[in-house]
Amino acid sequence: MKKQNLTAFLFLAPYLIIFVLFRFGPSVAGVLISLTDWNIIGDINFVGLDNFKKLFQTDYFWTALGNTAKFVAIVVPCVVVLSLALAVLFNQKLRFKGIARAVTIIPYVLIPAVVGVIWNWMYSYKSGILNYYIGKAGMEPVGWLIDQKYALISIAIVIIWSYLGYNMLLFLAGLQNIPQELREAAILDGADPRQSFFKITLPLLRPVTSLVVTLSFVNTIQVYDQIYVMTNGGPGTASMTLVQYMYTSAFKDYDMGYGSAVGTVIVFILIAVYFVTNKILKSEVE
Repeated sequence: MKKQNLTAFLFLAPYLIIFVLFRFGPSVAGVLISLTDWNIIGDINFVGLDNFKKLFQTDYFWTALGNTAKFVAIVVPCVVVLSLALAVLFNQKLRFKGIARAVTIIPYVLIPAVVGVIWNWMYSYKSGILNYYIGKAGMEPVGWLIDQKYALISIAIVIIWSYLGYNMLLFLAGLQNIPQELREAAILDGADPRQSFFKITLPLLRPVTSLVVTLSFVNTIQVYDQIYVMTNGGPGTASMTLVQYMYTSAFKDYDMGYGSAVGTVIVFILIAVYFVTNKILKSEVE
């Protein structure tokens, strides 16, 4: 048993070392820095909870928090519903469904910055392909990324497009683990496809659904690359999320303590989301 444990630890050691150095260590350091006043090159002065007091009294923080909430409210439901619909579709006996699955997963494996550049071109006010066809239809071009009314939802569409493939695979794995005998028994009992889906398939997918909701929530809150490339939080503060605000505070305003306080708030939000969804998941499994 000791030899097996040692072997397992040796295989895990590279990941654990990387995790401690680049994930856990910086997270702990970020919490400690949030209690200080530090501009990167100057002396570090301990200020306690002053950064958090300033944080909750700043309008920019509440704007970023509100934008993040709107962003999550748009992305998460759309990702869950659309990825489930795709999984159900690709679980049928279709020609070329293997190719279709591969095409669907491509956006997820693309570098986020590349995704941002591609959609920047598509959303371009003067030369974008979307406004080109809108003009062909006789309508005025839309300021997808330069109009405050459309900026946040335009980025949300990009994130939904990026996440669909991966979550579709999770749902597809869940669908394929449901015994076919249950569906056949339901059909013999007179259930139509709609009843079979809502009474058998959907309840048995609850653990996978909880996982997809959790991952979508966590990933959406942490989105940064596409926002930075496409709008940099603009126009104004229309698409500024908590992560964007954290970066601006720490690396543009050089207020590392305040930026770390924003990061600490994000961490606590993610922890709260994890515990809530984990509790729901456990109850569903039981």
